[in-house]
Amino acid sequence: MNTNESKSKDNFQISGDWDAQSQQLKSEYPQLTDSDLKYEKGKENEIIDRMENRLNKDRNTVLGIINDNQKEDQKRNQKSYQNENHQDETSQERK
Repeated sequence: MNTNESKSKDNFQISGDWDAQSQQLKSEYPQLTDSDLKYEKGKENEIIDRMENRLNKDRNTVLGIINDNQKEDQKRNQKSYQNENHQDETSQERK
């Protein structure tokens, strides 16, 4: 087995809001199903395996797709947080 593949298999972790991320993945890749993206803590590699099969992509490509999606989720969350803070500040200024 390739050492890099083994390393990425051991180190991969789902982070952020997986429900939102899985919805985004399904919109980008309509062939993915809820079943394919079902998350169970400690079984992240099973999601990767299912995505590999469904998308007909290799492991590193699937990891890249998931990692890119997680980064986008973080950006969306950060923007949402900033908007909430701005609204709070604006409402406090009005008081």
